[in-house]
Amino acid sequence: MDEMDEIIEEFLVESHENLDRLDVDLVRLEDDPDDVDVLAGIFRDVHTIKGTSGFLGYGKLESVAHVGESLLARLRDRELQLDAARTSVLLAMVDALREILASIAADGTEGPGEYGPLVARLDAAAQDAPDLVAPTVADAPVAAPTGTEAGPVDEPRDVAGTTSDSTIRVDVDLLDNLMNLVGELVLARNQLVQVAARSGSSTLADTSQRLNLITTELQEGVMKTRMQPIGNVFGKFPRVVRDIAVSLGKQVTVELEGKDTELDKTIIEAIKDPLTHMVRNSVDHGIETPEMRRAAGKPETGRVTLRAYHEGGQVNIEIADDGAGIDPGAVAVKAVTKGIVTAEQAQAMTDRQIVDLVFAPGFSTVESVSNLSGRGVGMDVVRTAIERIGGSVDLTSTPGAGTITKLKIPLTLAIIPALIVTSGGQRFAIPQVSLLELVRVEADEATTAIEHVHGTPVYRLRDTLLPLVGLADVLGLDTPPTAASNIVVLQADTQQFGLVVDAVDDTAEIVVKPLGQALHDLSVYAGATIMGDGRVALILDVMGIADSVGIGSTPDRAQPSDDHDATLSGSDVESLLVFGLGTGQHGNDVRMVLPLRQVARLEEIDGSLVEYASGQPVVQYRNAILPLVDLSRVLGLGQPEHASPTLQVIVHERGAHRVGLVVHRIHDVLDEPLVLRGSSPRHGVLGSAVVGDRVTDVLDVQAVIATVAPEMLDHELVTA
Repeated sequence: MDEMDEIIEEFLVESHENLDRLDVDLVRLEDDPDDVDVLAGIFRDVHTIKGTSGFLGYGKLESVAHVGESLLARLRDRELQLDAARTSVLLAMVDALREILASIAADGTEGPGEYGPLVARLDAAAQDAPDLVAPTVADAPVAAPTGTEAGPVDEPRDVAGTTSDSTIRVDVDLLDNLMNLVGELVLARNQLVQVAARSGSSTLADTSQRLNLITTELQEGVMKTRMQPIGNVFGKFPRVVRDIAVSLGKQVTVELEGKDTELDKTIIEAIKDPLTHMVRNSVDHGIETPEMRRAAGKPETGRVTLRAYHEGGQVNIEIADDGAGIDPGAVAVKAVTKGIVTAEQAQAMTDRQIVDLVFAPGFSTVESVSNLSGRGVGMDVVRTAIERIGGSVDLTSTPGAGTITKLKIPLTLAIIPALIVTSGGQRFAIPQVSLLELVRVEADEATTAIEHVHGTPVYRLRDTLLPLVGLADVLGLDTPPTAASNIVVLQADTQQFGLVVDAVDDTAEIVVKPLGQALHDLSVYAGATIMGDGRVALILDVMGIADSVGIGSTPDRAQPSDDHDATLSGSDVESLLVFGLGTGQHGNDVRMVLPLRQVARLEEIDGSLVEYASGQPVVQYRNAILPLVDLSRVLGLGQPEHASPTLQVIVHERGAHRVGLVVHRIHDVLDEPLVLRGSSPRHGVLGSAVVGDRVTDVLDVQAVIATVAPEMLDHELVTA
């Protein structure tokens, strides 16, 4: 079945569901014509059928649904009142739509039926001409093989059922619950297999083996019901790219490969936003303008390619563009300027390590805020989101030729293969997706194979020095010294390291259980599982362990200076964040400015995620609680004005504290001197300055925080 056939089949299934619902809702509406919710639902269902049929080129279906929609629109707008005659003609429309759909399901055509008289009746009903609404024998399709005055034919209706009857829609929560039950069954299977092995009973062993096979098949079957093609995500990117390219005056095409590659629905949902961000970045910051590409000897039209494929039990996703690429020199300068690394560190780094700095919090090589991709403040969030689901992000770029970002993500999160190891008398599970190989170093080899470089133990593995990390040392466990070593070679992002454990036990399929709230801040653990003997084993987070010992981690962004009250007046050029707070009392756009050094991050936060603690709006943010302060209300501008459900938030840090300043819109980032022109009597305003050729108020962050939550300046509420 090709892609178009799948679209048509999905359309038929959805349309039949809509028509079945219409039969019920129209009768309900006739009993209660004032039920606006039911009427709105009927209108949406017919509108959906009309719109999709037009897109698929089914003109007859579209014309019948269109005139029915017109009638429903007048009923919805209270221009007409639903009565028995109008209900009858709408039900006749439902029968006609079902008949056409049956023909499409049977042979791909809309059939020979003529629906002109029915269209005339619907039009008359919409024009309030009741004498024309009454049905006639002519309403029946002239070429219909069987049927009565306005009734449906039986034969095509049987064909219609073949499409809808062969599929079923299931609520995702039901699938999630079923997956949890399968997980519990897997745990019970593991326990039974161990009991059978110890018992010595051949009967019990045969029974457990049979249960093992059935459980495995059931597990695979349930997981298949949750699998979705990544094309569901890829499909929206041509439109995204087209809109961004038009707004920027660029010419960009999109190529999609591997759209049929399947992933668990949970993974699909987790990667939607990171993928969207990277695609937008490719168009916004990667692809050059036609003039620049022409000057560089490139085609005026740029290209963004998305490719997905399976490899080694994982899914690889590549986002490639043929744009300008990333200049390591520019990245290094920006990183040093922002305090992400020192000049000495930058000089010692390779080009690949420098390019990887784009994932540092708050990094950006652009000089102005873009409503499309933001100010480069999201790439660290992209990496964090991918690593949270057990994946990794790798970026390679060639100046002048383009950039390739490669994601490696697991197929599913619920049940995963893992290596069971022991350290300090405790068992731990390591996801096999991060496992490269196992190495056993005997006592007589240890003195030559294991060396020390600057105090760090390393193992010479095929002429490569592999840094070693003792699991007991990381977790603070007591373990007896041994001459021999068991090394688990792991991949953490782009780096490899060896995890030294006391013993390697076995491999097993484990059911991932989330950690309790009290353990969320322990970055070395990714979850927990129940072993075959009923005991709990913690699942190790490979990236968390690597970061805890400084392997493969990007240098953290320097913390903002605590010298918050340093003078803002001066002649030195600095980066300034310009933002808006909505419409003022005089109808003007209220703009304010804040030195960028007082900004830790810019975030877009879904308003539905806002909660309240002691009456204060907060949001869960980076494993902590972020208090939110709406500047419009605090500065006396009235009720907050937000253009969308998504909140624009400026995250300010002071020492170990964070607070989110909610604004109406982020306008720009400008590099120019900030010279105060006198103080201001207004609370929360330091004074005014000319920024971007406009007189702009300068925000006093400390005054705002002191008024809204003075305890934040004295007590640690949020740990960074």
